[in-house]
Amino acid sequence: MTNSLRDILAQWYANRDNGEWVLCTLYEITGSSYRKPGAMMMISGLGQRLGMLSGGCLEADIQRHAKRVMADQRALTLTYDATDEEDLTFQLGIGCGGVVHILLQPVSKENAYLGLKELFTALETRQQGLYYQCINPEDGEAQGYFELAEGAKQWSLNRRTQLLEQGGCRWLQTHINPEPHLLIAGAGGDAVPVYQMAKQLGWSVSLWDPRPANARREYFQHADFILRDSAKKLAEFCHTQRISSVILMAHSVELDSQVLRALAQVPLNYLGMLGPAHRRAEVFAASGIKKTDITAPVFGPVGLNIGGETPESVALSMLSEMHASLCDRDGRSLSEWGMS
Repeated sequence: MTNSLRDILAQWYANRDNGEWVLCTLYEITGSSYRKPGAMMMISGLGQRLGMLSGGCLEADIQRHAKRVMADQRALTLTYDATDEEDLTFQLGIGCGGVVHILLQPVSKENAYLGLKELFTALETRQQGLYYQCINPEDGEAQGYFELAEGAKQWSLNRRTQLLEQGGCRWLQTHINPEPHLLIAGAGGDAVPVYQMAKQLGWSVSLWDPRPANARREYFQHADFILRDSAKKLAEFCHTQRISSVILMAHSVELDSQVLRALAQVPLNYLGMLGPAHRRAEVFAASGIKKTDITAPVFGPVGLNIGGETPESVALSMLSEMHASLCDRDGRSLSEWGMS
């Protein structure tokens, strides 16, 4: 399991009525922080921790306070200030030098699970929405609910949040997007590390390859779908399964060109093409279409320039570029970014 919100909620959902649970949410930061606002973790009465709100330095203390929330069944807010010499965070020499504010809420059938059942269903069905949590209820009663964002089209790997004042309560509004669903077109041996790393990130991963020797289930045991139909059917699959990203890596100009032609008008967030620039030109020529005919942003040669040579390092290069693109980042070094 990963630290993705979907995986956290999947583990909680299966045991939601087996004991007590507390939802811990990072709702505001000042300065720097390991996680960003909207990050969540869950703690059970049996001591199980799902997810992280820091680099591992605050979780034990958060768990200590979670026991109080379970006992009182009232919401609680915590502040960790790495700039205050009197604060635990400063004294332990941990944190990123900022101030983080965390909301702890009991989760139970009595408070409708704070809307987490609806949120989890949305993630499972790859739908977008907005999640609301009351930060400072006057009576301490935990409040939270989820709303689907009907007709939402804008997709991002970033979890955007804002604080709102409404009805005498301060609310955290969190934009909920499903994790990326990656389609790997071409499932030979070098697709295995791409699949494995994407799964480790908590993404959904499907594979397409009509060749019998490839895309074998024993090498892609947890793939969401393995497809062998004609490439012409991929557009419908991408629409139905809400595919966000595609990598063409069949090592066949003909197969890659078929996929490129089939997905030309599919509104993907990322379309990557493995291989050098001259091969990209060959694929476009074989497909009979131009780059300007493609709805999705095209990346080819795919990947960041990290000197990747092995299948694993090439996979790292490709997924790093894809992650940066889905977060609307440029993929440059953080040290360079921090000095600019």
